[in-house]
Amino acid sequence: MLISNAFAAPAASSPTDALMSFLPLAVIAVLFFFMIIRPQMKRAKDQRAMLESLQKGDEVITSGGQVGKIVKIGDQFVSLEIADGVVTHVQKATVQTLLPKGTIKGL
Repeated sequence: MLISNAFAAPAASSPTDALMSFLPLAVIAVLFFFMIIRPQMKRAKDQRAMLESLQKGDEVITSGGQVGKIVKIGDQFVSLEIADGVVTHVQKATVQTLLPKGTIKGL
């Protein structure tokens, strides 16, 4: 019982083994980019383009759910007429959706 068990040294790993163990992680990263990050970047680009194209008289919905017609546009704020004679001021970035003309009359 004085003799210890002899264990064989593990075989040296080859560079291809290291590459093959890294490959699934790289594939997951690429899929993550194309399935999650890229569509989000496209939506953000479309949102910026919509905000830049806003004009007086456009009908919009804000992220808070307010539906109104744009009365005045500033650099950072938009004035919305949400009812006859009722004007609110919201940040331009909160405008979520540009509605077709005449949508508010149908509500």
